[in-house]
Amino acid sequence: MSNGHLVLVGTTASGKSALAMEVARARASVELVSMDSMQLYRGMDIGTATPSPIDRKEVPHHLLDVVDPVEEFTVSAFKERCTAVLADLGDRGVRGVLVGGTGLHVRAVVDNLDIPGRFKEVREGLETESDTAVLYSRLNALDPVAAERMESSNRRRIVRALEVCIGSGHPFSSLGPGLDHYPSTPFTQVGIRLPRPEVDRRIAERYERQVSEGFVEEVASLAARPGGLSRSASQALGYRQVLDHLEGKCSLEEAIHTAVVATRRFARRQERWFRRDPRITWMDAEEDPLEVMEQLLAYFDGCAYRR
Repeated sequence: MSNGHLVLVGTTASGKSALAMEVARARASVELVSMDSMQLYRGMDIGTATPSPIDRKEVPHHLLDVVDPVEEFTVSAFKERCTAVLADLGDRGVRGVLVGGTGLHVRAVVDNLDIPGRFKEVREGLETESDTAVLYSRLNALDPVAAERMESSNRRRIVRALEVCIGSGHPFSSLGPGLDHYPSTPFTQVGIRLPRPEVDRRIAERYERQVSEGFVEEVASLAARPGGLSRSASQALGYRQVLDHLEGKCSLEEAIHTAVVATRRFARRQERWFRRDPRITWMDAEEDPLEVMEQLLAYFDGCAYRR
């Protein structure tokens, strides 16, 4: 049975936010919930394409600007906050459209995942190793199943898996049914899909627009604050590259080029992540995501009917 909430997923720059806004405009009693791991941070607005103040005034948005960029915000903390938001929406008879491309955050909520604990001292020790390949080799020795499930270059996931293996004394892959298990869920999931060349074009165009809107100045201002950016925030796509530019490691042109390439690779990883979930219904557009609007509204109305 559906809970009436719609989860709208897709790669970065696929137009999810624009589609979600149109759904909210077309239907009464709808509020939007961000499932983006970087839009959580206050002040990281331009580089994360956070919905504008105008959009947020028109339609209530949740889980934006939750913490300062100097802080860490774990997946379990996100799940807890999102669950509270959805409970409030239910109490008020409001339907949510959950929008985002951060796969683990989406799964944490959709499948009510039991997120393993944190082991700060273990993590700090792991972070002293600069070679991700060494860490991956260590994970492969401790938990080959977990290692097989992730890319050897995905440092963040590798460190997290090692942190849990060492800190808990149990294989990371043994905790819960695993991310390759897709049980029934009360959430209705829809994916928006554009051709890869179009996504690539939109990514480059977005960075160009963000720079003109003051992205570099935003990063400089955040970096100058006491405490700067947290480990997670500083690794956000675009921010890491612009930080390199501000530190004199490359020109702005080189930084943006690197960011575009990295973001296109990230979009491919998102695509593979979501494509594995058989519960997602995919809707294809050629150039403009709003091409699927009529189809999406019909699906949204249908999941309300199935409540």
